[in-house]
Amino acid sequence: MLSLLIWLPILGGALVLAAGERSQGATARWLALGTGVVVFLLSSVLYFGFEIGTSAMQFVERVAWVPAFDVYYYLGVDGISTPLILLTTFATVLVIIAGWEVIQYKQTQYLAAFLIMEGLMVGVFSALDAILFYVFWEAMLVPMFLIIGIWGGPNRIYATIKFFLYTFMGSVLMLVALIYLRYQTDSFGILDFHGTALALSEQILIFLAFLVAFAVKVPMWPVHTWLPDAHVEAPTGGSVILAAIMLKIGAYGFLRFSLPITPAASMELAWLLIALSLIAVVYIGLVAIVQEDMKKLIAYSSVAHMGFVTLGFFVIFDIFAHTNGTESGGGSAVMALEGGVVQMISHGFVSAALFLCVGVLYDRAHSRLIKDYGGVANRMPIFAAFFVLFAMANVGLPGTSGFVGEFMVILASLQGNFWYAALAALTLILGAAYTLWLIKRVVYGEVANAQVAALTDLNAREFIVLGVLAGAVLLLGIWPAPLIEVMAPSLQHLLQQVIATP
Repeated sequence: MLSLLIWLPILGGALVLAAGERSQGATARWLALGTGVVVFLLSSVLYFGFEIGTSAMQFVERVAWVPAFDVYYYLGVDGISTPLILLTTFATVLVIIAGWEVIQYKQTQYLAAFLIMEGLMVGVFSALDAILFYVFWEAMLVPMFLIIGIWGGPNRIYATIKFFLYTFMGSVLMLVALIYLRYQTDSFGILDFHGTALALSEQILIFLAFLVAFAVKVPMWPVHTWLPDAHVEAPTGGSVILAAIMLKIGAYGFLRFSLPITPAASMELAWLLIALSLIAVVYIGLVAIVQEDMKKLIAYSSVAHMGFVTLGFFVIFDIFAHTNGTESGGGSAVMALEGGVVQMISHGFVSAALFLCVGVLYDRAHSRLIKDYGGVANRMPIFAAFFVLFAMANVGLPGTSGFVGEFMVILASLQGNFWYAALAALTLILGAAYTLWLIKRVVYGEVANAQVAALTDLNAREFIVLGVLAGAVLLLGIWPAPLIEVMAPSLQHLLQQVIATP
């Protein structure tokens, strides 16, 4: 099953390239959509066929790859990676539909790049061999590099090089840490790394190596500066995958590597991660308020919301310290982890929807500047309804997916430190400030100019894409239980690896 989810979209991408050369793109589009839908259906089978109540890896595949170096083609998923795979395949289908008519230049290559990247990202979430993980981790940069560099804006070359250098430099340090762990465990198996007896000094160095790689990918302050540039220059589909999936891969790395492999260093340096997370929540929220470009505002919003994710992952140590390891402390720590993962999934829906909304406006008016709009609701009432819904989810309105994860993290943080929770809760105010001000200036009021007066409302394709995302945002906001049930055993097991719960 996992091999199908990895290699089917990659093969589909190759077939799309071949078909596009002969059919002027028509066959290629349908082939790309068909491949994306089949992969999504397979991932749905994976998700609904997942055995709830166990933290064991499922759908495991293990075949010798490079036996001389103990490298295996080793795949498996648990309750943490399975929802992220489903999110990846879901977002890819939407990106293919969204680019159906919008992308005119080299459309075949554009669709193929997304399919290939889909397979590589699923590989990252399912790899249980460190070298296999690293290969997928590095390989997925190439399609995104091409997507931004070929179909991006005027400064796309600068943005792509900055994106590649930031992520690649962090990855090199991660590779060094993985090789060191291989010589400590005689294995490249990620699960073999968990619980390895390492001195605190060794753990700190390995933790810092992982931190650089994962913090760049999340991205955390102060290594976040590549993200706004990449988003502004990327085509709409590139921004969707970048925000909805690629940022989550950094957060996933903390759960799969940093916490279980270096628990003592994670406890020792939790204050640093919490500080960086809170800076992202508060400072980056203030930065978002002054943005004039809609895409850049949403990009900074992503950094702020991902701060909630990393806060939830590392506040667990303060929770245990302040509750003396009681049963209630264990429950709050699990809630913090669950809140972080729910926020990852929610942010995938909300950020994708917001970037698609900006793309809808850009396709019509060819501008992302806030000042060029005003009174859009008068000309595009259906679009305005969707845009406001996603804005409310970005703010964290109860009943939307944006509320669930943030509420769980804030509630759990109260058990650790009141000030952490208070500062984290500021994002609800700051998020409301920059999001509602954006909506006020773009959507409401009188029609600002002739360009806005000429706007037309959503077509059927755009309505389907935004409608599906609206359903996902509301479903997760009203009924998060199925997601939490899948992830809970794996997160409880992770917590037991990091801290001995009572």
